[in-house]
Amino acid sequence: MLKKMISYILLVLLGAAGYFLLNYHIIFSGATVKLLNKSKLTSEYTFINTSNKSVESLMRIDTLREAGIGNVLVEMGRLSEEERESLEEKFNSDPVYY
Repeated sequence: MLKKMISYILLVLLGAAGYFLLNYHIIFSGATVKLLNKSKLTSEYTFINTSNKSVESLMRIDTLREAGIGNVLVEMGRLSEEERESLEEKFNSDPVYY
C-alpha cells in the first residue's frame, strides 16, 4: 500500500514538473534566472541562455517575442523601452518567419 502511494505521488510530481516546463520559458543571464509565461503550452525554447546572444537575435524569435521577452530584456537592462518597441514593430510587421 505504501509503495503504491509513493508511486502515485511521484507520478503527480512528474506531471507537475512536465506542466511547469511546458508553461514557462526559463531564461538564464549569467547568474540571473527569470521565468516567463509561454503564450501556449509548448516545449519550444524552454531553456534560453541570453548571455551569449544578441538582443536582436532573441527578439527575432516569434515564440519568445509573443511571450514578452522584450519586457524581460528591459528589466535586465539589456534593452531600452524605445528599442524594445522598435524591434517588436520591426519583427511583427515582417511576414518572414525567423
